[in-house]
Amino acid sequence: MRVTVVGGGGFLGGELVRQAAEAGHRVAATCFSRPGRAAAEWRTLDVRDRAAAAAVLAALRPDVVVNAAYRQDDWATTATGAAHVALACAAQGARLVHVSSDAVFSGDAVTYAEDAEPDPISPYGAAKAAAEVAVRAVDPAAAVVRTSLIIGDGGSPQEARVHALATGRADGVLFTDDVRCPVHVRDLAAALLELAASGSAGVHHVAGPDAVSRHELGCLIARRDGLDPARLPAGLRAGSGVPGPADVRLDCTATRRLLRTRLRGAREFLRERTPSGPAG
Repeated sequence: MRVTVVGGGGFLGGELVRQAAEAGHRVAATCFSRPGRAAAEWRTLDVRDRAAAAAVLAALRPDVVVNAAYRQDDWATTATGAAHVALACAAQGARLVHVSSDAVFSGDAVTYAEDAEPDPISPYGAAKAAAEVAVRAVDPAAAVVRTSLIIGDGGSPQEARVHALATGRADGVLFTDDVRCPVHVRDLAAALLELAASGSAGVHHVAGPDAVSRHELGCLIARRDGLDPARLPAGLRAGSGVPGPADVRLDCTATRRLLRTRLRGAREFLRERTPSGPAG
């Protein structure tokens, strides 16, 4: 397949590019400013520019597009940009897999199945929910994939924050009442590419089976990396003024039935450092 990864310069995007190339696909990737390190045909793209999105995808003529582009503080990139990518895919007849987030939920229900209606309570969650609506309206055959905290073997923002807190290079706390279902970046990328090839449409949840607080997650990362978990400051999200849901757990039962990729839980994939390679 000709695979294009929009947002290929990001943490997830880079892993998507790597795995797609390793699988033998012809891979192109877009970036906002600087190309990633993975081998691909790189194009600069600001997804906020509808004409630019159309022109780039018309030139690349992909069979599949995985959109992993977002900016937490920018509605135009996260929401409007997703609509632009969807319109460009529709014009080219390309299969679209759009990466969404558990931030579309308020946390009131705690556990959310794939047919749950989004009820965001943060600006980022609202942008992600709007992106879902736009993508599904433009292309009902697209796959919208909600995921949770993305962890790697040292390269994710979550891991960087844990290291900074444990070594005293940053201030702040890790919340004990903020619960998510972290997923390993290799598992997520493999699942996204598998869903792209499957043709399955609609909403999918792809996250790990372990529900852990951000503080527990930090302790797991610290132990794996030889840091002292006792140095990680703990606190409560409740009353902190930080916008967004506290406890959101994605029910991935339906999508797991479709996947060959095994989605590992945080307590498993953070048990010890593992070599890079595709999930299976």
